[in-house]
Formats: sequence, structure tokens, C-alpha cells
Amino acid sequence: MAARTRPEDAYTAEPFLPTGAGRGKAGLRALREAAAHCRGCPLHRDATRTVFGEGDPGARVLLLGEQPGDQEDRRGQPFVGPAGRVLDGALQEAGIDPAQSYVTNAVKHFKFGYASGGRGKRRIHKPPNLRELRACGPWLAAELALIAPEVIVVLGATAGKALFGSSFRVTQERGALIEQDVHGRNERVVATVHPSAVLRADDQDREAVREGLVSDLLVAAGALRAS
Repeated sequence: MAARTRPEDAYTAEPFLPTGAGRGKAGLRALREAAAHCRGCPLHRDATRTVFGEGDPGARVLLLGEQPGDQEDRRGQPFVGPAGRVLDGALQEAGIDPAQSYVTNAVKHFKFGYASGGRGKRRIHKPPNLRELRACGPWLAAELALIAPEVIVVLGATAGKALFGSSFRVTQERGALIEQDVHGRNERVVATVHPSAVLRADDQDREAVREGLVSDLLVAAGALRAS
């Protein structure tokens, strides 16, 4: 008897998108509701829930992270943990109103391991691989089509790989305004470090890492003013 094929074995979210996904602002709610039932890759098995994007549906700037963290997975909202607070502060310092932006992640489920190897212990973030990024790509493509941001801010290397492929290096691309075809649209993109890099930095380096994040966001703010 042949083994039963499960939806996640195909590694694509495409079958879970609602009909007509990506057409009109009214589709954002339908996307979020459909994503809650996504089984497009195995990550849904251990995650608490899908964490979809949130924010202003008419946002001029879209902030793209890697994946939800532990607190985001528990609460069902992106960037509500310590990294989110760092990001909000950096955005405000750069002159970008967080309330007028849209924030999402390249992968919508939390990928993790356990600190001591046993269940019930502290959950530790594990980076999604390229196959998982591609599986979640249809959700991001639909979000970009609906929001149609003037600037995309890529937060970290993994988010950059979701847009540009495996050769992307945030250390080489950060702080510059890049024009690139993304999912069939000509997009303006600014790459920077993920705000969690500020939290991981040593005490003596933390302020410099934070200032670098703000400096990159100032490039995005300048692009918004120019348009």
C-alpha cells in the first residue's frame, strides 16, 4: 500500500490561498483567515498558530522579518516581543510611523527546538530553510500585491533570501536602496539587520548595532519622502 500523501509534503502554501488572492484591499482579511488553516509545510505541526501580517492595509512601507518568535507564536501577532519593541523605537527615530506600516514575516509559523532537548522546556528559534521559505512564498506574494508598498524593508538575511534567493547577504546589501523584481512587481527594497541582532549584541556593541539599524531605516525614510 502506498504511503498517504499529506498536504505539507508538497511544500507549498498555494492550495490554501483563497480564490482571487491578491486582488484588492478587501482580500487581506480573507488571506489572514485562510492562512490560519495553512498546512503547506511541516512547520504547522509544532507551532501554536499561524502568525500573519498586521498593520495599515494602505501602508507605504512593508517591514519583512524572518518568522514569528516564541511570544509571537503564543499571541498570534508579528513583532510583539522584545525585537518588536526595538524595531518600533528604531522606526520612530528614523521618522517612520510604526502605526502607518505593515509588518509581516517570510515564514508564518514558528520553527524551534528545545533548550535542553526535552519537551516543556524553553523554545529556541531555528532559522527556516530555503524549502520552507519557498513553501510560504505564496502568502508573501499575495500580501505584497495587496499592500503594494512603496518601500520594503528587509529585516535580516533570511528575509532577504525570501525575496532575492540564497545568494543574498545582508552584510553586503544593507543600507542601500535596491530596485528589484519581486514576485512580478518592481519593488524598492532596503535591507538591514533584524532587530533581534541588537538584543544579541554584547553590551559594548549594542548601541552601535542599534545605530546601524536606525541608519538603514533612514534610507527607507528618505525613499518615502522622495516619492
